[in-house]
Amino acid sequence: MQKATAIIAAGGAGLRMGTSTPKQFSELLGVPILIHTIRAFCQVPAINAIVVVVPAQHRELTCALLAQYQLDGRCTVVIGGKLRQDSVRIGLAQVTDDSSLVAVHDGARPLITPQDIQRCLAAAATTGSAIMAVPVKDTLKAVAPDTAIRHTVEREGLWQAQTPQVVRTGLLKEAFAKADQDGFIGTDEASLLEHGGWPVVVVEGSETNLKITRPDDLRMAEAILMKQQPAQQLRIGHGFDAHRLVTGRALILGGMEIPHELGLLGHSDADVLTHALCDAILGACGCGDIGRHFPDSDPQYKGISSIKLLTHVVGLAAERHFRLVNADITVVAQRPKLAPHFPAMQKILAKACRVEPESINLKASTTEQMGYTGREEGISAHAVVLMASQPA
Repeated sequence: MQKATAIIAAGGAGLRMGTSTPKQFSELLGVPILIHTIRAFCQVPAINAIVVVVPAQHRELTCALLAQYQLDGRCTVVIGGKLRQDSVRIGLAQVTDDSSLVAVHDGARPLITPQDIQRCLAAAATTGSAIMAVPVKDTLKAVAPDTAIRHTVEREGLWQAQTPQVVRTGLLKEAFAKADQDGFIGTDEASLLEHGGWPVVVVEGSETNLKITRPDDLRMAEAILMKQQPAQQLRIGHGFDAHRLVTGRALILGGMEIPHELGLLGHSDADVLTHALCDAILGACGCGDIGRHFPDSDPQYKGISSIKLLTHVVGLAAERHFRLVNADITVVAQRPKLAPHFPAMQKILAKACRVEPESINLKASTTEQMGYTGREEGISAHAVVLMASQPA
């Protein structure tokens, strides 16, 4: 198979979705639509590079998402133009000479399969250009501006264009040059080829290769994906930790230092809140406890930030294909008052856990001066988490 570059056209505003950010950044089963799309192309051996074209104001977000999902090594992010044609032209300028084919795909078509991409590449390698499309199956009506039907359109031989649209690199450049020379604006790459008189063949695709345009499309895509994926597994984990309060130590809870005359004693920073959360996550994933992974006999963990330990634990869970759904954590301390610090703690913990702050619930309680926490000899914490399986 000839080498190919994918241009992911993700420059649209997505106004019909009614969201504050473009539709390609909306989540589909917890993962951005654009990431689903790029993952499909990453699974095709012939694709040697991926150029992602996005609006200028969302370039930083795109780069962050690619890094988060470990796709940044495969992708180049460029800023698009006003029209789709402008954006694809900008992406085409990034294609290197060793790519014989260019596959242009809508960033908001997340359900394209690697197999369909390969079929389209194979057809274009033989004929010069090929697009994914499906035969029109509904009766078509020509409608006047006043919504009155003018006539029925004969659907025989009519196909609904999709993407990818794959073209030999040199031929696509010629098509763009011809369109620019004539001032022609096309709706897709096939229309540019048609304008120049070059033939384009159709590769029959699937109705599931839908383009996310409206909220209903997103719901249909979710239903399709859920049917394709194995049933989600849910697990509950519980964690508990307690540390002694002493003088001469900083009081670290939830990844931040709390002003207090006493601090918690421990090999690390002794952050009982974060330790309890780590234990809960490890327990839900069947990975033992925090002591097994970070023993207090190991000098590398001396004084270490517990947020670093939490980040590692979340990574272990991800390796086992589990993600945090939510956490409910209770800190038991007679003093100091912790509630004012909870919003800042939520943000720190949420970042380490790769969730929104609303997924981390924090509570404080006392034992009415009973027991070691009531006598201010120590602080303890309980954490309960819900973990959900995710696709490999």
